[in-house]
Amino acid sequence: MVGSYHFEPQRHFDDFNPGVGAECAWSDEWEGAAGYFRNSLDRPSFYAGAFYWPRIARWHTLRVGAIGGIISGYNYGSIGLGATNRTGPILAPAAMTKVGRFGANLFLIPPIPADRLPFTLSLQLKVRFR
Repeated sequence: MVGSYHFEPQRHFDDFNPGVGAECAWSDEWEGAAGYFRNSLDRPSFYAGAFYWPRIARWHTLRVGAIGGIISGYNYGSIGLGATNRTGPILAPAAMTKVGRFGANLFLIPPIPADRLPFTLSLQLKVRFR
């Protein structure tokens, strides 16, 4: 994770969200992902999920799809898991590009009302090591 942009300029969020993660392709359409980053509310976040990149949504090096999974570090209110309700589901549209060993993921994260978190664009940069 590198950074984010929040669609609510009246509230302060940390737009620099450093972290580290790993992705593993299961097929040409499915990838798993897990990692850690410091979120926009200055809390630690861990995530695990899967990307789906349908073949019909590809143009040259750009793919459009979705990510679904679970993430910690946000107040999910009544749908949250754990003693503090700070772990919950994530389902978001995503775009990905790869050029050689380098790539980027862009997500449109839906609002999390219990934490007053608005729609958020998040950016990940990645490097293939193998």
